[in-house]
Amino acid sequence: MSDVASTMVPVWTLSTTQGATVPSFADEGALSSERLSELRSALAAFASAPVVTLEAHPLPAEREQSHGLPLNAMSPLAQELSRLVTNTSKVPAVAQVTQSSDVLYRMQVPAKVASQFGKGLVKPMASKAADGGIYGDLVPSIGRNIVQAKATFVPVEAASAGAKGTVVGAAAGTAAAGGALVVTAPLVLMAVAVGASAYADHERRKATENITELLEKLHTDKLEAERRELDGCRDAIDKATTLLLDRGKIGASLGLDSAVHAISAATQNAEHRVKKWEAALDGLAGNHVDVADLEAVFPGVTTDGGEFRAHLELAALAIALKRRVVILQGVEAGQSDEDNPFENFVRSLRDDQKRIADLESRVENVLRRLSALELRSPKRLIDKVMTRKQVDNLLDTSYRLRALAPAHSTASPNSDVVIEIEKHGDGTLLVLPARAC
Repeated sequence: MSDVASTMVPVWTLSTTQGATVPSFADEGALSSERLSELRSALAAFASAPVVTLEAHPLPAEREQSHGLPLNAMSPLAQELSRLVTNTSKVPAVAQVTQSSDVLYRMQVPAKVASQFGKGLVKPMASKAADGGIYGDLVPSIGRNIVQAKATFVPVEAASAGAKGTVVGAAAGTAAAGGALVVTAPLVLMAVAVGASAYADHERRKATENITELLEKLHTDKLEAERRELDGCRDAIDKATTLLLDRGKIGASLGLDSAVHAISAATQNAEHRVKKWEAALDGLAGNHVDVADLEAVFPGVTTDGGEFRAHLELAALAIALKRRVVILQGVEAGQSDEDNPFENFVRSLRDDQKRIADLESRVENVLRRLSALELRSPKRLIDKVMTRKQVDNLLDTSYRLRALAPAHSTASPNSDVVIEIEKHGDGTLLVLPARAC
């Protein structure tokens, strides 16, 4: 059991729209994990505007090394978090958890809102602790687990009658009368944007590692050139992300235009290859195919380091980079209208994600169809007895095809989205990849 199991965890209920209302609920004081989940579902269903919750946990001393997007202490997201905490610091639960220099903030976006972000923006994050496992309510620490079910959750505004209706800060808005609600669109917008961008960058890093390994085996200059051009987009995207999240304006000097062009060209290459693969699969007579015929259309599909697999990883890299660009465009659209930034952000993501989500679905469908193929004996051996080695090779190839099937996602399409933010003693933040839960 974790030593934070009995911690009083403060919970803020946040909205993105000024004047938003929430249904009245009894002031029950501290809440269990189950009761908080029920309350969260009720707020998502009946609130008049998007509602998210934000929890503050002590950051475990020992924690699995995380990859995310770092932000400095003067970043708008860090300032918004600080403002929210400062204006509610008289609540005992807030004072208790934030007296530590290291805090783990956990924002949960309800499925009703998260579903608008676009398919594929977030998925369950694989856990290194167990094969096939995913992260649970909190990312597991090294050597121990956070048993969140035994924590006690305290609605911050409800815990302090004086907090209702008080000003939470010029940028954060005000608490809605009659409900435990804080209006803070900038905080929600930036947390969701950085979390989604961190997830896309996590996918980019994973695809890049796979491509590097494959190209070392293939020694193909053409695919190496594709990889280099996509890798060259990262600097411009990173700079644009930092600038936008500091509420700056993107200029031509960043080189984002050329990066977007390279990413668009890469997605076009991926679409062309997918179309070719789909046509090849459509041309098969039934699901029985000779290995040689399959290799002719999908070079290297039956090996670990073939050209087909390199094409798949290049497509994954292009999709990940495209998603980061889409998020940037969404942030820019959201911040262009201070009155409803989150709504503009969601609308931009939803519209622009459709094409890239369709491409990803087509790639997954190709892999699914390939994994369902049944290999037959080579034509030259139909009337002969196969040797043990030939049988083993055929079985091995069959297993490789089966392994191409996309991994089954344990998250439903209507899953909530969780964004975790590590705040360190020097005020810097590390925003972890957003994940479905």
